[in-house]
Formats: sequence, structure tokens, C-alpha cells
Amino acid sequence: TMGSACAGAASVGVCYGMSANNLPPPSTVVGMLRDNGFNSVRLYAPDRDALAALAGTGIGVIVGAPNYVLPELAASGSAAAAWVRANIAAHPDVSFRYLTVGNEVAGSDTQYLVPAMENVHGALAAAGLGDAVKVTTAISQATIAVHVPPSAGEFADESKPFLLPVLQFLERTGAPLLANLYPYFVYTYKAAGDMDVGFMLFTAPGTVVQDGEYGYQNMFDASVDAVHAAVERLGVSGVDVVVSETGWPSAGGEEASVENARTYNQNLVGHVGKGTPRRPWKVETYVFSLFNENLKEAGVEQNWGLFYPSTDKVYPITFGDVV
Repeated sequence: TMGSACAGAASVGVCYGMSANNLPPPSTVVGMLRDNGFNSVRLYAPDRDALAALAGTGIGVIVGAPNYVLPELAASGSAAAAWVRANIAAHPDVSFRYLTVGNEVAGSDTQYLVPAMENVHGALAAAGLGDAVKVTTAISQATIAVHVPPSAGEFADESKPFLLPVLQFLERTGAPLLANLYPYFVYTYKAAGDMDVGFMLFTAPGTVVQDGEYGYQNMFDASVDAVHAAVERLGVSGVDVVVSETGWPSAGGEEASVENARTYNQNLVGHVGKGTPRRPWKVETYVFSLFNENLKEAGVEQNWGLFYPSTDKVYPITFGDVV
């Protein structure tokens, strides 16, 4: 179509959540992805229709094993093999990149994480997919106790016991850690104290946080580098960090407006290719979310979308180097 001819390749991927009863069919959604230059997408479950629509497109896919299947995947290698057969191997023309075992798993469910990851990893290897599809999990921002200064980055004490074996698994298998990072919530929860909203929106005119030789102008970079520091503080090295969710709500809460959402996401698109002060290369990043989702709880949760279910944009934005 003409649309895909004039869209540059997007610098970010997008999260395709489905907590709504009014979304267009997956075939339409994949057309939207292509028209907007997206070459990667995150799915929270192996939705059959979505995977069928993504087959043969070359769009890279993060697919989730939902939290409720973790006990089963952890309990048995044969259950993991059956899950991989039905949901991954059954879609040979989908360009799977990562399989996230759970999303923001917390509390007693964390006991299932590494056993499930091990079993799924073994099942993928047995299916001949071990090199193509990396097994990981996506952590909540709530696991991060210290964001600034980034060199002091540290996981919360209650998260360290479950994260250490997860990170050791990732180190051993060469997979990245996926982290859901929201400057919006750092701001509204005052997780880094009282900070100016401009630091969150990429609009600060200069350095806000000086960290040794590194100057930070935005919270996104600070959070990414804080996660790296937190990983290294646990004695793990060589694990990359992928930002598996980030974004800004357009309504429903403090500083949630169309203007701020547009500012954050447009600046994010222009920024991620530059990397962070400590790591000046591209940060693989996924914007949450493709659509406003009407079955989420009321308030900001329903208002993260780049698009309405009608397929109209919530605000004008370009996702790549569109000239």
C-alpha cells in the first residue's frame, strides 16, 4: 500500500494488548503495523488469529506464556513441549524473537519462573528452535528500588531472591532481561522523590541528574541504566536489557493528557536510537500500547493507546525516520 511506502522503519516496537471487546480483527491490526513502519510487536499470549496474521510478514514477535500457565510449564517438561508445539512450532512462518515466560510475575508465583523457563528452553531446543527464540521474562518497575542516580540502581530486597536465578539463567542462555519501565509511574508514585515532569517527558533543557561523568536529561535513560546497575549488583554480567513496555497515558490521571502522551512517545521514538549516557547505542523498546483497551480498570489503564479501536490515531505521531 502507499502507507507502507512512505513510513520509515519504526525505531520502536509496539505492545498489542487485547483487553478490549471492540478491537479490529488481527488482519487489520497487522496492516496498521505495516502502514506505520513497525517491524516488531509484543503479544501477551499466543493468540492464534494474531499469529496467523503475522506469519510471513517478517515482523519480529515477542510472545508471552501467560502467568496462569506457569505452574503447568514449571511442573513438567512434557507440558512445556506440548505448549511449544501448539503455540510456537505450529507457526513456522512467524518471526518469533523472544518468548516471555510470564509478565510482571510477583509473590509466590515467582517460584515457577525459572523451572518454567528451563522447561520451555529445553522444549524449544528439542524442537530445533533454540537458537531462534530466546526465553526470558518481563519484570515490573516495582522490582526496582533505586532509579537515580543510575549507578546506585538496585532491585528491591523482596525481588532479589527470585531475580538472581532468573538473571543467571539469562546470562547462561544469552537472553536479554525484559523490563517494563514507566517514567510516568516514577513521577506519579514519586519513586525517585519529587522531580520535574520535564525530566519524564524528555523536555528538560539540560542535565538533571549528574552521575559521576554521566549527565542524565531524562528518566528513561536513568531507569535503563539503573536496571543494568541493579543486574551487575547481583553479580551478573552480559545480560542486555530490552524495554518491553513504556508509554504515557492520554487521560485518566495526574499529568495524563493527549499533549503529554504525544510528547513522551514522540520524543521516545526520536531518542531510543541514541542509547543512554552509559550505553550510547540503540535500546530495543516497545511502546505500550497499540490500542486504548476498554476492559482494563478505569482511569489511566484504559488510556495508553496510540490508536483508538477505530484505527484512528489518538494524537499525531510518527514512529520512524519519516522524512
